[in-house]
Amino acid sequence: MYQSMNLSVSSNFAHRSLLESRFPIFSTGFRKSVNLKPPRVSSGPESGDSGHETLTEKLILLLRAVPDWADEIKERGMQQKRSLYTHEKWVEHRSSLRHVRHLLSSFSSRVILSLIPPVFFFTSVAVVIASYNSAVALDWLPGIFPILRSSSLPYQLTAPALALLLVFRTEASYSRYEEGRKAWVGIIAGTNDLARQVICSVDSSGDELIIKDLLLRYIAAFPVALKCHVIYGSDIARDLRNLIEADDLSLILQAKHRPRCVIEFISQSIQLLKLDDAKRDLLESKMLHLHEGIGVCEQLMGIPIPLSYTRLTSRFLVFWHLTLPIILWDECHWIVVPATFISAASLFCIEEVGVLIEEPFPMLALDELCDLVHSNIQEAAKSEKVIRNRIIAKIKLREFKHSSNGRHRS
Repeated sequence: MYQSMNLSVSSNFAHRSLLESRFPIFSTGFRKSVNLKPPRVSSGPESGDSGHETLTEKLILLLRAVPDWADEIKERGMQQKRSLYTHEKWVEHRSSLRHVRHLLSSFSSRVILSLIPPVFFFTSVAVVIASYNSAVALDWLPGIFPILRSSSLPYQLTAPALALLLVFRTEASYSRYEEGRKAWVGIIAGTNDLARQVICSVDSSGDELIIKDLLLRYIAAFPVALKCHVIYGSDIARDLRNLIEADDLSLILQAKHRPRCVIEFISQSIQLLKLDDAKRDLLESKMLHLHEGIGVCEQLMGIPIPLSYTRLTSRFLVFWHLTLPIILWDECHWIVVPATFISAASLFCIEEVGVLIEEPFPMLALDELCDLVHSNIQEAAKSEKVIRNRIIAKIKLREFKHSSNGRHRS
């Protein structure tokens, strides 16, 4: 039904500046090593300062190597396409072997790999504190150095506060994920309903057939345009080249707000149809779901969880694990190292999941949902004439079998 066209156009997304401010790694692809200061060529006494700066820069780059690697893995995982669950996937999901499968896939998990920098850092701090306390206890250091120890009572009092903070943070993130999912359920349902009304209300003859075909193309293109609007790294030119004609696609690519531009194509096409006012108003009212979907998606994209809440959670976790080896030293001694590792891996993992699902759209299978809308519209358009002809044939057959007075013919 739809004509394939080859077009490769680079797309600039309306929310690019917002994402670059939240994820600096996207400003030039994945983060690369850069010089913090411009190189300086000098002679005489200043040459030593230049060498010192170069050594400092190399040290900073070395320290950033692991976090940058972890961030690269995380962002690459964010760009992976999600898939809708089928019956087979649900069977695998609830399998009794799922725990073994999840354990074996731990080292490929982007959540776990992204936790390597903080967990490694706090475990190293625990090793340093344990080494220092052991050296003081063995009189390897002068007597002026005290053993770093403290009562565990403050931790017992603040542990519930940290637990509640993590629960509220994760719950707030999940509520955003749920809101994004419901918004896309409404968008998909509204798109399918609008396409159904167009197929049923518009005649398939003459100029009406041309407008109807174009209108169905624009309807199928709307969720794709909105998906590209809310997910960074989407190639809207590639995704729409099989749905939209080349001249229409170039106009959409030039628009500042591409989903609204597609809605304008839909609206103008409806106005050109030869319909009575009641049917035209009905089709226009079906577009309300599309406008509402844009509003919800842009609100979720532009307004995160209050940053003070996110910062408080992060600072609380950092301070907790910096002082944890001191608190546990009297009771655990060198066991503070594995204890700190387990605590950091567990609590930071919960916080990391909350941060990831705070932006819901990369977590949803939007590509498959858009493909599903396209295939549904194609199937409905192809089966329209077949179903109508069968119903008309049944009516004629029934009229033929019955006489004019309602009695069945012998």
